Amino acid sequence: MRLKVIVLTGLGFIFLGLGAIGLVLPIWPTTPFVLLSVACFSSTPRIKAQIMKIPFFREHIVNYEKRTGLTKRTVWISLAWLWGMLIISMVIIKTPWILALLLVVGIAVTTHILMMAKPNNNK
Repeated sequence: MRLKVIVLTGLGFIFLGLGAIGLVLPIWPTTPFVLLSVACFSSTPRIKAQIMKIPFFREHIVNYEKRTGLTKRTVWISLAWLWGMLIISMVIIKTPWILALLLVVGIAVTTHILMMAKPNNNK
């Protein structure tokens, strides 16, 4: 039983780190990794409580658990980071097919964020 807690805790930190990468890398998914980390930390409530103190992660977790949607502030910050990083990438990498790919990714992720922003009232 103790080995299971150690393995789950280790995986939780790995998933949380992968989720944190999504804060600065626009095409990297944040929410699935954060939710996986919290699931892994369910065997260690003290660590989960510490993660819930971090506003960015707490909002993702609560939004998922309660299906409340995202705040306008979160949507604007997410979109600003997404397009800011995509534009920086486009300026640095001037290959036409990569520019097209980044544009498609940006449109897809923007659509996803806007869909997540709406609360799900179908419980």
